[in-house]
Amino acid sequence: MKDNLSAYIYFAGWRIVRWLPENSAYKFFYRVADFLVNRNGKSVQRLRSNLSRTNPNLTSLDLEIMIVEAMRSYMRYWCDTFRFPDWSSQRVTETVSVTNEHLLMEAIAAKTGVIVALPHAGNWDHAGAYFCAKGVPLVTVAERLKPEKLFLKFLSYRESMGMEVLPLDGRVLDTLADRLRDGALVALVADRDLSRSGIEVDFFGAPARMPAGPALLAIRTQAPLITAFVSYTDAGVHIDFKCVMIPSSGSEREMVQEIVQMTAVHFEDGISQQPQDWHMLQRIWTDGDFKERS
Repeated sequence: MKDNLSAYIYFAGWRIVRWLPENSAYKFFYRVADFLVNRNGKSVQRLRSNLSRTNPNLTSLDLEIMIVEAMRSYMRYWCDTFRFPDWSSQRVTETVSVTNEHLLMEAIAAKTGVIVALPHAGNWDHAGAYFCAKGVPLVTVAERLKPEKLFLKFLSYRESMGMEVLPLDGRVLDTLADRLRDGALVALVADRDLSRSGIEVDFFGAPARMPAGPALLAIRTQAPLITAFVSYTDAGVHIDFKCVMIPSSGSEREMVQEIVQMTAVHFEDGISQQPQDWHMLQRIWTDGDFKERS
């Protein structure tokens, strides 16, 4: 029942929000963000806890200001999502700025394929749509949502941008490796994996777990691995790419550990500069009262 209610809310959002004048739609979502901050539910409490770790020198007042900005950024993402189907290709491309775009485009031109690891920040769908509009074949993965019809709606939404979306299952790494060998861009959100397969890293001075997938793909396919931090601008989004160096020696396990730690450092850099755009409303660190997931 709860899953079906959530689905109906999302479906209504895709319909109703698109009818509203743009300024009115975003103002409404910012008011929702402010309401959620004042309500101080579990997700907001987790966001506050996460952001406090990114800068221990923040005063209580500065942290509360950041929480408001972060929730508004998060709700901007959802307003974007509901309105995105009506955006023109021109709007998609002209509202994106990129630092070090050559890291990605040179790999695409060389047909080596390229892996992009990114955190939950800004509007990563907008970033992906930008490269799809430029003719870059983009492949990503999606964890199945409940109910199924909501998962299919998000699947259709991303496929409408030109992305190929693969279900997250036991065969997905092999399929992604095949796409890389065909010269595609493989984009993977990679800032959280609390399962036993997650790789423990030092993240802002405390233990966290992040997925091994991007590192394994880079080692096994020789495709370059870069990180992307997506942040909001007044007009749209900015993407900051950085190259991840692949170790030349060591066991696969040792190489994966080193690569994932380097990826975490890149994420730290982006989050430190634009913390309000990091949309992490879930647990990420494994200290304190953390309980193991299967």
